Amino acid sequence: MVDFSLWDIVRNLLLAARWTVGLSLIAFIGGGLVGMLLVLLRLGKVPGVETVVATYVQVFQGVPLLVQLFLAYYGLGLFGINTSPWVAAGMGLTLYTSAFLSEIWRGCIASIPKGQWEASASLALNFREQLRYIILPQALKIAVPPTVGFLVQVIKGTALASVIGFMELTKVGKTIANATFSPFLIFSCVALMYFVLCYPVSLYARHLERKFHVHR
Repeated sequence: MVDFSLWDIVRNLLLAARWTVGLSLIAFIGGGLVGMLLVLLRLGKVPGVETVVATYVQVFQGVPLLVQLFLAYYGLGLFGINTSPWVAAGMGLTLYTSAFLSEIWRGCIASIPKGQWEASASLALNFREQLRYIILPQALKIAVPPTVGFLVQVIKGTALASVIGFMELTKVGKTIANATFSPFLIFSCVALMYFVLCYPVSLYARHLERKFHVHR
């Protein structure tokens, strides 16, 4: 048994929380970029592309994130590709996030009345101009609250990266708990830190939802 003071526990967990935040940002930003590309591909109405993108979304939404992380970390080794827990966690969470964000954004764009497309077409706007000037500004107001809210799920999802050895908040908490034999205290601190990370995001998402609902 290792003797840790409360400050030692908190300090080590705070250091680990940096990696949780970093991984969350990588997954959210990377997933957002891939997700937007997927949305644009589906809107392009290119034969066959929409089916491929829809299959991609269904696969990554239907397969548990834990399994995706295992495949990213261990599966690539079958092809002779060695990867670190950091790379595997970032890749797995990015692909997972992209599937959900693309569906959120596609649904927001689909909620724009068809008359908006027809009105913009009557102004001789091409497809790109329709999206840029008419459709996306309206869809953005609808998309922001659920997008920010999904960030909470991404933050909590980073805890699963511990199973492939990524030293984020949950993994470090487990390591300290094994050393101190005080799992209740340690994981209470871990839970509190997740709450501190997620609760402000949840509040902000609700604030945006009320704000944009009033504007609409």
